[in-house]
Amino acid sequence: MMPRLGAKYDIEMVTIEKPKDEYMTDEYFELDLPVAPAIMVGDEIVVEGTDISKRKLEAAIRAGLQ
Repeated sequence: MMPRLGAKYDIEMVTIEKPKDEYMTDEYFELDLPVAPAIMVGDEIVVEGTDISKRKLEAAIRAGLQ
């Protein structure tokens, strides 16, 4: 889903994948990033700890481009 939306809106997508244990370290929490799985658009956390529908993600992308 993300590559198609990245092409449709001509935006950069960054995917960070780590073993689950690495998301539970003090070092990760110090980065002030959301709990995985998560989606951020710019500096805004759109969703964390759960999935999101394509429609809601696309709406967040459109809002972030304005």
